[in-house]
Amino acid sequence: MERALAVAALAIRQVLGGSRLGAALGAADERAGEDRALVHELVFGTLRFLGELRALVAALARRAFSDPSVEALLWAALYQLVHTSAPAPAVVDSAVRATARLRRPAAKGLVNAVLRNFLRRDRDLLARVRREPEARFSYPRWWIEMIRGQYPERYAAILDAGNARPPLSLRVNVRRTTPERFMDSLAARGLAASRVGDTGVIIDQPRPVPSLPGYAEGEFSVQDAAAQLAAPLLDVHDGMRVLDACAAPGGKTTHIAELAAVDVVALDADAKRLERVRQNLQRLGLSAQLVVGDAGDSRPWWDGCPFDRVLADVPCTASGVVRRHPDAKWLRRESDVANFAQQQARLLEALWTLLARGGKLLYSTCSIFRPENNDQIDAFIARHADATRVQLNLPDSAAIDGQLLPVEGGAEHNHDGFFYALLEKS
Repeated sequence: MERALAVAALAIRQVLGGSRLGAALGAADERAGEDRALVHELVFGTLRFLGELRALVAALARRAFSDPSVEALLWAALYQLVHTSAPAPAVVDSAVRATARLRRPAAKGLVNAVLRNFLRRDRDLLARVRREPEARFSYPRWWIEMIRGQYPERYAAILDAGNARPPLSLRVNVRRTTPERFMDSLAARGLAASRVGDTGVIIDQPRPVPSLPGYAEGEFSVQDAAAQLAAPLLDVHDGMRVLDACAAPGGKTTHIAELAAVDVVALDADAKRLERVRQNLQRLGLSAQLVVGDAGDSRPWWDGCPFDRVLADVPCTASGVVRRHPDAKWLRRESDVANFAQQQARLLEALWTLLARGGKLLYSTCSIFRPENNDQIDAFIARHADATRVQLNLPDSAAIDGQLLPVEGGAEHNHDGFFYALLEKS
C-alpha cells in the first residue's frame, strides 16, 4: 500500500499541475507495478472528494504546506480513511512509510500526527468541514453556484451524482450479435449485467474490458448510456451521407455505421485521436472515411457535396461527465464556460453550411451548463430563420429540454450528463 500511496500522490500533483488525468495515470502505471489498480482507485477517489480532503488537511495541519507531494499523500490517505474500508492502522503506517518513497523522510512525524489526529476526531471534523459548500460537495465554489442557480431544486443531487462511481456501460454491436445473445454470453461466464436502452448493457461489477466475452470479436463498444442516444436521435437511413464532426474517439461514428448503410465521414482536428477511430472501426468490422480537419473551417477538406445528417458533438467543459473525469472539476475555470460557448457557436455556424436542405443536425455536449446548451441553441435559432428545433423524446423522464442530468445507480436510466438538440434545415 505504501508504494500505491506514493505513486498516487505524485499523479495527483501532476493532474493539479495541469496534466491530463490519462497521461498522469499512464506515467504512474510504470511505477505502480502490481499496485496499478489501487493507484487508480486512490487517484480517482481523491480527485472526486478533493474539496473535502483539502478542508480536512487544512483543519488538521493548521498551516500551509510547503511540500505539495506530502500534502497530496495526506489527501490520498484521508480518502482511504473516510471513503473506503481499508484498515486504519495499515493506512497510517503505509502513509508514514510512503514519505520515504517520496524522498521526504523528514515528513514522517507530520504525516503520522495528522492522520492519527483525524482518527481521534473524525466525526466532529467531518461534520465541521462539511458545513462549507466546497467540502460538502467537493467542487469549486463557482461550479456549485452555477449549478445551484440553474437547477435550484435539484442541485445537490446533481453534484452528488457527479461524485458517484460510474458504471461500466457497453453498447452491443448489432451487426455482430444481439443484446439478448450478448447477455447470454455474459451469463455463461457468470457475469451479472442489466439492459439499458435499446442496445446498452451495464456490467454489475466493472472489470477490464478486454476480458469480457466478445471484445476481440467486436461484439460491443464501451459507451455511456447517455452517449448511446446520439446515433438513434440523428435518424440515419440507408444511403445517407453523414458527417460526424469532432469524431474521436469514435463511439458515435461506429454507432452510426452500425445502425444503417450510410456514407460516414469521421472528422477530427487531431490525427492521433483519429487513429483511435480507425482502430475502433476495424475491431467492430465497420468502415468510414477518416478526415483530419477543422470542423469550423471546411475549405481545406470538404468536397462541396452537402450532408444529409451532421452530428456536432462539440468540445465543452465536460461538466456532465465528472464522475468519469473528476480532474475536470479542478482544472476548469469559470471563464472556460464562455470560452467554450464561443467555440461552439463558431462550429455550429460552419457545420450548418454543410447540411443539405431538409437535413438534420444533432448538436451534442457532455455538459450540464446552460450557456453551452439551451442558451447556445436558442441563440442559433434566433440567427437562422431556416433552423427548426425538432422535439426529442428522451428516455429519462427527468430530462429537461434535451438536457439529461447525471444520475446515480438505481435510477431508471443510469447515465452521465448530456445535452441534445436536433435542428432541421428548411
